[in-house]
Amino acid sequence: MKTNPPASRPTEDGLIARYFAPLAGHGADGLRDDAATLAPSPGCDLVLTADAIVEGVHYLPDDPPASIARKVLGVNLSDIAAKGATPRGFLLTLALPDDWTEDWLAGFATGLSEAAMAFGCPLLGGDTVRSAGPALIGVTAIGEVSHGGMVRRMTAEIGDILCVSGTIGDAALGLRLLDGSMPKWGEHLGSAARGVLIDRYRHPSPRISLARSLRRHVRAAMDVSDGLAGDLTKMLAGGGRSAEIILSNVPLSDSAREALALDPGLIHTIVTGGDDYEILCAVAPNQVDAFIDESLAVGIPLARIGTVVAGDRAPVFRRPDGSEHAFTTRSFSHF
Repeated sequence: MKTNPPASRPTEDGLIARYFAPLAGHGADGLRDDAATLAPSPGCDLVLTADAIVEGVHYLPDDPPASIARKVLGVNLSDIAAKGATPRGFLLTLALPDDWTEDWLAGFATGLSEAAMAFGCPLLGGDTVRSAGPALIGVTAIGEVSHGGMVRRMTAEIGDILCVSGTIGDAALGLRLLDGSMPKWGEHLGSAARGVLIDRYRHPSPRISLARSLRRHVRAAMDVSDGLAGDLTKMLAGGGRSAEIILSNVPLSDSAREALALDPGLIHTIVTGGDDYEILCAVAPNQVDAFIDESLAVGIPLARIGTVVAGDRAPVFRRPDGSEHAFTTRSFSHF
């Protein structure tokens, strides 16, 4: 988005009418009012979450605008999915720097429209303002779940089996390929593998289709956004709970395995790097098989990675020989 701004631009109302009103859902009145209306389905609770992404912090300035749009909606709907909820709509706050262009905004709106349709989550409203610094894009996502049925984060019990969806580490490796000079392992990585890792960084896939199974079988859940090791630590904080994780059970894509074979030190990036947007959950032992079967039926693999145990220390990651693999840092930190 680093170009000189044109001499004339549409007004805020014109910008909204051109790029965002076509995305408006039921209750938004074509974004012509100051607020929208939304009623939960009978017998349901609304579930709300908010996340923002900032240029240079959460995405790269050269990332395609359509990818940025998909990412900002995807990371929010990942939280909705982890609560066992289904999307209903979202609010958008778009703070643009002085050098924004209509080409960038058109690409962003196209990507946002495609993501909203793919995830079944229409735009309900928001705000567009000028930023005094880098671009900031905020989304408040709204979902719904049967009354009292939201899956909480802090309710795992000792003896529960810890599972994670999909694969871990791809996005963090993809960022390493894009952020600065190409690492040596990246130079030797096949082009197809590089493409997979970069795609996972740019295009998170919220596990919305797991929502029903999460409600039926899972004791506690959260999405993995800041790194598996760090998010697991947050999930089990307090209550005398820790975890024993079998490091070799952490699910990796073929691309991540190829990278790890080239540089074994990448295990730190894989387990702590974040941007996975997979679901981490604690499941009662007698529910694990049914949960895995239902997840596979909707095309999402699940891996058993460890067990909730008694204790107050941070979760322990074990190598195949039983020794502990220590991580100097456990997650991405915003501050």
